[in-house]
Amino acid sequence: MFSCRTRGFCPSCHSKRLEEWGEWVRETLLLDVPHRQVVFVIPKMLRIFFKYNRRLLGELCRCALRSLTRYFEVLTGSELMPGVIAAIQTFGARINFHPHLHFLVTEGGVERLSLDEREAQVGYRYSKEAKDLERMDYLEFIARVTSHIPDKGQVTVRYYGLYANAHRGMIKKASLGSFPLRIGEDELRRLPAKGWAEMIRKVYEVDPMLCPRCGGKMKVVAFITDFAVVDKIIDHLKLSFIAERPPPSHIAYQEVLMAAGASTEYSP
Repeated sequence: MFSCRTRGFCPSCHSKRLEEWGEWVRETLLLDVPHRQVVFVIPKMLRIFFKYNRRLLGELCRCALRSLTRYFEVLTGSELMPGVIAAIQTFGARINFHPHLHFLVTEGGVERLSLDEREAQVGYRYSKEAKDLERMDYLEFIARVTSHIPDKGQVTVRYYGLYANAHRGMIKKASLGSFPLRIGEDELRRLPAKGWAEMIRKVYEVDPMLCPRCGGKMKVVAFITDFAVVDKIIDHLKLSFIAERPPPSHIAYQEVLMAAGASTEYSP
């Protein structure tokens, strides 16, 4: 099993991490106030500089944040500190290099790919409602996709203002309790953290707690960590590691397209 080492590109680690991150954002980070999505783009003539110097993406985030806070100041006539989660994305609608930012600020399933095995070409649909189709050699498709893998250690999600780590740390240290800009009338119900079984259901679309023989609901009675004992049980039950239905092969591409803000469709 290969892994992208937390670089957000493969299903073996990214799907579970995405679910856990979403839970953490919902339960720990987000304030009980309305939020909006703000998208920042840059002119085509400047995109080439970001392709060969990914460190500029961090400065792009800071520039966008300054523009946003300046807009709030002009609009309200006072200095404001919004909470911002900034997600850096490099995908365009055609998997082209198109660096842009998605900001979540305090106030959709189709796989678009098709494969012509005879011609060794990948078909990719884009634009609104995926009406346009571009065909390309499969190696070109791989080159386009892999060109968006972040550099090792590159931060692609950033937190600013009220959501910045330093600011939240000061609030927690001072024991100030909840933030004073609570707007919601009702307290949001705290969602329980999802366990490993729920993660497997969401990522691989398989319920690991259903009995493969009778279809009944199973429950965990013990955890066995001794490899020798596990091997004996597997041999005795004549179990195989070959799944009857392997994990969906479209997950990696689906996550890439979702990261680009596009709706996705899966056609087996």
